[in-house]
Amino acid sequence: MPDVTPDAPSYSTALLTPDTWDDFAALVEANNGVWGGCWCMGFHPEGLVGTPEDRRVTKRAHTDAGTVHQVLVYDEGGRCVGWCQFGSPAELPNIKNAKVYEKDLGELPHWRIGCIFTGSKHRERGVARAAVTAVLEEIRRAGGGAVEAYPEQVEDRKPQRGAYLHTGPETLYEELGFVRDRQIAKWRWVMRLEVGA
Repeated sequence: MPDVTPDAPSYSTALLTPDTWDDFAALVEANNGVWGGCWCMGFHPEGLVGTPEDRRVTKRAHTDAGTVHQVLVYDEGGRCVGWCQFGSPAELPNIKNAKVYEKDLGELPHWRIGCIFTGSKHRERGVARAAVTAVLEEIRRAGGGAVEAYPEQVEDRKPQRGAYLHTGPETLYEELGFVRDRQIAKWRWVMRLEVGA
């Protein structure tokens, strides 16, 4: 893991629940609904159906029903500055490059890490690392198992102007112990980690 500079911010985390919904919603709304009004619904069974308002309502319903797993990251001032979504394949069935993924699939993982988001003013300050680290701890507490992520390769690749890494960069997962399982697109990999209980 890379060294943490002495002035690196410290973060706290909490799960997305009805009690933390307002924190999550404030971050989404401050970022124009996130990626065109996704409201972090792309991986859910419903996907990106309807309007941004429809997706907000559906995300709130998942939150109220307890059918969402998502770690929120808070800065020292108590503001939500990012998140990482995770869940079972049934909870998060929609992944990019699904046909290629299914072609060489041995067995489904116990857990998937879906999207990662960091507020625009907090990027490159360790928010994503804090989020994924907290997700792995939540998975460990829930009994562990095989965890998959679907990040984009950033090394040996030209910088992508305006690109967003909604599943995170491969380097982040490498630093946390994930290893490449197989390639499912030119710059996208399945990466896996076995998390003990």
